[in-house]
Amino acid sequence: MAVKIRFARIGKKHAPVYRIVAVDSRKKRDGRYLENLGTYNPLTKEIIQFHEDRIAYWISVGAIVADSVQRLIKVRKKQEKTVQPKAKKATETVEKKPAAKKTVAETKAKAETKASASDKAVEKKEAKPSTAKKSSTKTAAKKSEAK
Repeated sequence: MAVKIRFARIGKKHAPVYRIVAVDSRKKRDGRYLENLGTYNPLTKEIIQFHEDRIAYWISVGAIVADSVQRLIKVRKKQEKTVQPKAKKATETVEKKPAAKKTVAETKAKAETKASASDKAVEKKEAKPSTAKKSSTKTAAKKSEAK
């Protein structure tokens, strides 16, 4: 049995999405496969899923890689090379900056200012006379005049 790593089409009309599969070479394009190795969207050129370790396993066992899948593997390797240096720089900058520690006194002071601000808001609400009573007395006076 000759095993090939190739694409199997899934998706709708005019919206293809391909699975990368390990399949017996005698099977149909979309036929039964041995293992799903990933997913690729050619419209957005996005590799949705990619099981690199399983692909390496099938190649080591003697699977033949289709040209289109070979190109995709090549693109994937280029993407990994460009992404890795940026990731290392980001982690280095995070490690250099020490975390700012707040003292207990600072946290207490913030809590006190928040509490005093809420107390002032409550006092303002209590100090204002309610306008609802005035409007109701005015409407009552108008009703009595109308009678």
